[in-house]
Amino acid sequence: MKEKIAVLMGGRSLEREVSLRSGQRVTDALTDNGYRVLPLDVTSELVPTLRSERPDAAYIALHGKYGEDGTIQEVLEFLGIPYTGPGVVASALAWDKSVSKRLFSENSIPTPAWVTFTADAFKEMGAATALDLVPDAVGGLPLVVKPAEQGSALGLTRVMAAEELADALLGALSFGPSAIVERWIDGIELAVSVLDLGDGPQVLPPVEMVAKSGLFDFSAMYTPGETDYYVPARLTPEVESEVRRLAMEVHTLLGCRHVSRVDMVVAADSTPYVLECNTSPGMTETSLLPMAADAVGIGFQELVEKLARMALDGLD
Repeated sequence: MKEKIAVLMGGRSLEREVSLRSGQRVTDALTDNGYRVLPLDVTSELVPTLRSERPDAAYIALHGKYGEDGTIQEVLEFLGIPYTGPGVVASALAWDKSVSKRLFSENSIPTPAWVTFTADAFKEMGAATALDLVPDAVGGLPLVVKPAEQGSALGLTRVMAAEELADALLGALSFGPSAIVERWIDGIELAVSVLDLGDGPQVLPPVEMVAKSGLFDFSAMYTPGETDYYVPARLTPEVESEVRRLAMEVHTLLGCRHVSRVDMVVAADSTPYVLECNTSPGMTETSLLPMAADAVGIGFQELVEKLARMALDGLD
């Protein structure tokens, strides 16, 4: 038998159900590949279980808070257990969109204009009185409002009129302590994955998402039939080259390892804008990383084993 791998899934984040689906698929793939698999729902028993079971590595199939913000990564490093995906710092930087967008802007990576509001700014500083300034600050309507620290487009709202902004912000702040108001870029929505294939990170074919509702939100992402996908994306060679370059630049800037997925939108003038970076991409039946890998001949079982081997072999 091969090494023992703990598959970490579930937890208490808002993406628990998606994580359980990812984790079960990963568990099945690793089992079929001959590994000894220890599927673990992340509860208060996680650390004692890991100490007693002493797995050779952990496969992080957690999504959302605690799984993508550096928390589980820090715990695993403390316990001396190698794990899949980016490390503590990269995870924390990518998790907070307001921080990562500042890094993008400071490093000449195009990202839509934005402002960030915290719940404390509303409660303690009267920020609500300045919402009328927001459209001009980000270049006009329409806008998109989303939590600064969530994944899977949870809490995302498209704002078409200024009077809708306050309610959209209240909705986003119900998901976390801060929210981003960003210029809406109408264009081609893309997910561009970066994967280490053994000789350094490589960019996989961009995946284009066309939500039938017109908004690629949580429902469109995880409900089969609600979104059409094109792999590779329908881009000119010049735009695809630039998209791939930006994905690699983001991956490197944030200090990612093993895998990342960079979400972008290509505007009508062919300018790609980086929206965010995901450090624990989904592994469900409708997830984007497996689609991109399959486009270059890497099936799901092989993809899972590649990621597991990076942790087991200590590849950074």
